Amino acid sequence: MTNESEAVRKQINKLMAQTFALVEACPRGRVTTYGWISKALGYPRSARMIGWFMHEASEPTPAQRVINSKGELSGSRAFGQIGRMRQLLEAEGVTFLEDGRVDLKRYGWDPSRDLSEEERQQILEEATAHPVESNARTLNIVLTDPASPFKSE
Repeated sequence: MTNESEAVRKQINKLMAQTFALVEACPRGRVTTYGWISKALGYPRSARMIGWFMHEASEPTPAQRVINSKGELSGSRAFGQIGRMRQLLEAEGVTFLEDGRVDLKRYGWDPSRDLSEEERQQILEEATAHPVESNARTLNIVLTDPASPFKSE
């Protein structure tokens, strides 16, 4: 691995740790979106990258709290069974609209809006002290997907 690719890998691992830290900061009974997390990390057009990271999330990261910008549970298949993500959110007090979406005006938590700059920076700095290791699949996707800010030329 070249020095440049090693540096990119470390940056991706740092972003994963920061992603998980922001998701862990999302209060119980609230939801955030892939886009809000990516914006809070300084990558406002990289919601898909956050989705790739969330696919690797493990305890204690409350991955069920991350949904898409339409209020839909787009990551629900990652929970082992259809409906599990919704059950976890309902257990936290989140209710659903008739069409199965979450009302983002009521339950939405945007770290750029709902945290002070100091709080957000503290969360991101603390996460940097505990980097995670991305798996080869996620690293490959981040480096090759056309929507990725890290796509290799």
